[in-house]
Amino acid sequence: MAKMEVKTSLLDNMIGVGDMVLLEPLNEETFINNLKKRFDHNEIYTYIGSVVVSVNPYRSLPIYSPEKVEDYRNRNFYELSPHIFALSDEAYRSLRDQDKDQCILITGESGAGKTEASKLVMSYVAAVCGKGAEVNQVKEQLLQSNPVLEAFGNAKTVRNDNSSRFGKYMDIEFDFKGDPLGGVISNYLLEKSRVVKQPRGERNFHVFYQLLSGASEELLSKLKLERDFSRYNYLSLDSARVNGVDDAANFRTVRNAMQIVGFMDHEAESVLEVVAAVLKLGNIEFKPESRVNGLDESKIKDKNELKEICELTGIDQSVLERAFSFRTVEAKQEKVSTTLNVAQAYYARDALAKNLYSRLFSWLVNRINESIKAQTKVRKKVMGVLDIYGFEIFENADNSFEQFIINYCNEKLQQIFIELTLKEEQEEYIREDIEWTHIDYFNNAIICDLIENNTNGILAMLDEECLRPGTVTDETFLEKLNQVCATHQHFESRMSKCSRFLNDTSLPHSCFRIQHYAGKVLYQVEGFVDKNNDLLYRDLSQAMWKAGHTLIKSLFPEGNPAKINLKRPPTAGSQFKASVATLMKNLQTKNPNYIRCIKPNDKKAAHIFNEALVCHQIRYLGLLENVRVRRAGYAFRQAYEPCLERYKMLCKQTWPHWKGPARAGVEVLFNELEIPVEEYSFGRSKIFIRNPRTLFKLEDLRKQRLEDLATLIQKIYRGWKCRTHFLLMRKSQIVIAAWYRRYAQQKRYRQIKSSALVIQSYIRGWKARKILRELKHQKRCEEAATTIAAYWHGTQVRREYRKFFRANAGKKIYEFTIQRIVQKYFLEMKTKMPSLSPIDKNWPSRPYLFLDSTHKELKRIFHLWRCKKYRDQFTDQKKLIYEEKLEASELFKDKKALYPSSVGQPFQGAYLEISKNPKYKKLKDAIEEKIIIAEVVNKINRANGKSTSRIFLLTNNNLLLADQKSGQIKSEVPLVDVTKVSMSSQNDGFFAIHLKEGSEAASKGDFLFSSDHLIEMATKLYRTTLSQTKQKLNIEISDEFLVQFRQDKVCVKFIQGSQKNGSVPTCKRKNNRLLEVAVP
Repeated sequence: MAKMEVKTSLLDNMIGVGDMVLLEPLNEETFINNLKKRFDHNEIYTYIGSVVVSVNPYRSLPIYSPEKVEDYRNRNFYELSPHIFALSDEAYRSLRDQDKDQCILITGESGAGKTEASKLVMSYVAAVCGKGAEVNQVKEQLLQSNPVLEAFGNAKTVRNDNSSRFGKYMDIEFDFKGDPLGGVISNYLLEKSRVVKQPRGERNFHVFYQLLSGASEELLSKLKLERDFSRYNYLSLDSARVNGVDDAANFRTVRNAMQIVGFMDHEAESVLEVVAAVLKLGNIEFKPESRVNGLDESKIKDKNELKEICELTGIDQSVLERAFSFRTVEAKQEKVSTTLNVAQAYYARDALAKNLYSRLFSWLVNRINESIKAQTKVRKKVMGVLDIYGFEIFENADNSFEQFIINYCNEKLQQIFIELTLKEEQEEYIREDIEWTHIDYFNNAIICDLIENNTNGILAMLDEECLRPGTVTDETFLEKLNQVCATHQHFESRMSKCSRFLNDTSLPHSCFRIQHYAGKVLYQVEGFVDKNNDLLYRDLSQAMWKAGHTLIKSLFPEGNPAKINLKRPPTAGSQFKASVATLMKNLQTKNPNYIRCIKPNDKKAAHIFNEALVCHQIRYLGLLENVRVRRAGYAFRQAYEPCLERYKMLCKQTWPHWKGPARAGVEVLFNELEIPVEEYSFGRSKIFIRNPRTLFKLEDLRKQRLEDLATLIQKIYRGWKCRTHFLLMRKSQIVIAAWYRRYAQQKRYRQIKSSALVIQSYIRGWKARKILRELKHQKRCEEAATTIAAYWHGTQVRREYRKFFRANAGKKIYEFTIQRIVQKYFLEMKTKMPSLSPIDKNWPSRPYLFLDSTHKELKRIFHLWRCKKYRDQFTDQKKLIYEEKLEASELFKDKKALYPSSVGQPFQGAYLEISKNPKYKKLKDAIEEKIIIAEVVNKINRANGKSTSRIFLLTNNNLLLADQKSGQIKSEVPLVDVTKVSMSSQNDGFFAIHLKEGSEAASKGDFLFSSDHLIEMATKLYRTTLSQTKQKLNIEISDEFLVQFRQDKVCVKFIQGSQKNGSVPTCKRKNNRLLEVAVP
C-alpha cells in the first residue's frame, strides 16, 4: 500500500482475498493459490472470518512498528488489512470494554511461527494497555518470562531453530481498567527425552549450549564444566552451532531476564548447578561385572565425574554410586534389593537426568508464577495465550509416544474449535434474529473417544498394560489394542482382526495407524510402555532427597523416607490427559480467538512457498473445513452503518447523504440494485450476504461507480481550477495595469520635474553670473580707487616726510626684513621638527646662511631636550643599566672588538642563582655583602696556560674566587688592591687583573681570566672600584701587556690564528717570559 493511501475497509486494494470466507470458488487449489499470492506480496496474514492464518516469512518485515500498533489500536477487526494486531486488539477491547475473558489459541507445526506469534500478541497488549511504573514493571516481567522459558524449553530441530518442546498456556490478568496485574503460566508435556538423546541434525535444549558458550571462566570452574561441547555425551555435535544464533549473547539475555522476573542470585546459581549436574550425568559410564552367584552387575568406569556431581549436588558419593548399581523394591513389609546390569544402569542414569531436568523446568515455571502473579485480590479479567505444539506427522513411522500425545491434544483443540466456532455462529444468528440452518461438519469426537475413553480408549489400555503384573512389552500392548480397537473405523493395524486390513502391507508389524481429523498417522509402538511408565527408581529419588543442594532436595519430595508411598505414581499419559481436560475446561469459559500458523517450506528460507507442504498443513489444521463452516449460512456480514457508507454511491436515493435509519438506507440500496432476496437477510444490526459472488458484484459496481465519481470530480475540479486560474489572471492583469499606469505617470512626472529643475538651474546660474560680474566690476573699481588713493597718499607722505627718513631708512628696512625672515624661519621649523627619538638624526635643512650658528644651536638644544624627555621615562633600575652601558661605551667603544656584540646584551650581573641553589648554600652564608657579579669564569693557570673553572664574585668591597663544584672560596681580593685591568683589542674574553705589589692577595701574582661577559665584568668592576676608592681604575687595552706571576713578569701576547677548537681562543705558555693567546 502506498504511503499516502488510506484504507478504510478490508476490501480496499486487496491482494488476492483477505478473508478466505469470500474466496470463490472454494477448493484446496484456490485456497493455496490465494495464500501464495499474498505471501509473495509480503501479506503473511489472512482471515477466515475471525480466525487469523499466519504464514511464517522467515525474515523480518516492517509491519510491527509502533506506528502499526497505533494504526490497529481501537479499530474495527475488518477495517484494515489482516494482521495479528487486529485480532489482539479485538480480544483486548472485548476483555476491557465488554468484561469477557479471552483466550488466544495459537496452533501449527514446529517452525510455523507459534512462539513469535505469542510474543507479538503479548507485545501488542503491553503497548496498548495503561502506563505507570508499577504497570510497566508487570509488563516487563511478563515479557521477560519468555527468554527464560525459551532457554530451558526450546531446542533446535530440523524444522525450526527455536522450536518449543513444551506446550505453554499463559493467563494474563487485568484489572477493571485493562491494566495488567500479573499472570499464571501452565506448561504441558516437556519433551524430556531430548535431554538424553537428540535426533540427527537437532540439538539439546538451548540452555546447555548457552551456559557453555556464555559463562565466564570463573563460573565454569565453579560448576566444574569445560567450554568444549564434545566433552559431554548428552550434547549432539553435528548441530552444536546454529547459524545466526549467538549462544553467549543469549546466555547474558537469559541471566538479565531472570533478574528482571525476580530470581535471586542464589536461585539462579542453584539452577545453573542443576543444569551442570544433568550435563555431567551423561558422562557417567558403566562396565559389567559378574558376581559369584552368576548375576550380572554394573560398576562405574571413572568415578571422577561421579565425584564432581556429588560435590555440585551435596550428595554422598557412596549413596549415589549404590543407587546406580542396585534397585530396592518394597512390597508391604518386604524389601528386595537387586543388582542392575549395564543396560539397566544406563536406563537409571538417563531416567534420573530426564526427571531432574523436567522437575527443574516445572520448578522454573512455578517460580516465575510466584513473581508474576497478581498481588491484589480484586476481581480480575483474564486473557489466555496458548502456544502449543501443532499436529506432528513424521515420515518412515518415526511417530512415537510424544507424537501420539501431541496429536491427541490437537484433536481436543480441533473439537473445541469446531464447537466454539459453531456456537459463536449460532449465537450471532440468534442475536441478529436470523433463521439458524443446520451445518454439516465432521465431528472428531469419535477420534477423541478412541484415545481418551476411560474403558477401552488407547490411553486407558496403555495404563492398564503398564499396571498389569507379569511381562509387559510394547508388543503385548499392541496385541491388546488389536483386540479392543479392531472394529473402530479410525484404528488400523496389520494384526487387526478386521479382514479389510489383512491385505494392507503398508503397515509394519510393530505399528498402528489412526485416522485423525488431519489425516492418517502411523505410530511406532516401540517405547510406548516405557515412556508412559516414566519410572524413576526409588533409590535414585531417595539419593536426590539426601542432597545437600536445597533446590535438588525440593525437587524429589517422594524420596523422603518418612513419606514413603508404595502407591504407583500416575503414568505420563494419564497426567497429560488430566492436564488437557483442565485446559479444555478453562478454554470453554473464555471467548476464543484463533491464530493458525503455517510453515511455507522446510528450508527455513525466505521467499520460498512449498505448495505440497502448505497443502499438508491446511489439511491437518482443517482450514477448508473451517471456511465451509463459516460460510455454510452466510458468507459475509456487516453492520448497517459501514455497509451504507461503503455502497451508498450505487443508489441516487442514498447518495451523497441518506437522511434516515441506516437499515432503511441499505434496504433502499439493495432494492435499487435488484439483488435477489434469497441472497441476503436483514438482522437487527447487520446485513448478512449469503454468497461471496454477491459481495464481489457489489464491489465491482462500487469500483465502477468510484471511477465515474472520480471522473466527475476530476471534471468539476478541472473546471474550478480553470475558472480560478482565469479569475486570478484577470485580477492579476488589473493589478498589473494599475501599477503600470501608476509607474508611467510617475515616470512622466519625474521627467517634467527634472526638466523644470534644469531650466530653473540655468536661469538661476545666468542671474548669479550676471550679479557676480556686476559685483566683480564694482569691487575692481573700489580696489582701483583705493590703490590710486594709497599711492597718492604715499606720494604725499613720502614727499612730506622724506627729509625725516632719509638718514635711517636702510637700517630700519634691514631690521624689518631680518625680523620677518627669522619669524618665518621659526614658524617653518615648528612644522618640520623631527621625532622625539634620541637616535633620530634627521634635522631640517638650513634656509639662510646667516642662520647657520642658530640652526646648529637649535639642533643641539632640541636634541638635549628630547634626551631629557626620554630619560625622564626611565626607572632607577633602568637608569643604572643605561649608565653602565654608557660607561662601557666610553671605556670600550672603538677600542675593543668584542664591544659591539655586547651592546644588545643586558647586564644581568648574577648569572648564578646562588641563593636558590642548595649546592652554594655554604658559599652564600660566607658572603655578607651584596653580590654584584656572580659568574663562572676560566682562570688561566700561571704555570702552563691551561684553564680551570671558577666562580667569580664581585661585591661592594671584595673580589672573590670560589670552586665551582664545592663552592669553597679560593681567593679573596679587596678592591683597594686592584690596580689595573688589562685586555686585548681583539674579539676575545681574556683579561688580567693586576694587584698592588706587596699586598697579601698579590703573593701569587696577578690573575688572568677568560669570560663570555668580559665587557660587563670590566664595566662593573670599574664602577664598583670608582665608587669605593674614589679613584678611576686603569683599563689597559693592548695586544701585548705584562703580568706579574709570582716573581716573574710574563708578557701576554695575542696573535691571530686558526684553532683546533673552532672559534674558541686558546692560551699557551711558551716560556718563562711569554704566554701566547691565539684568537680565531
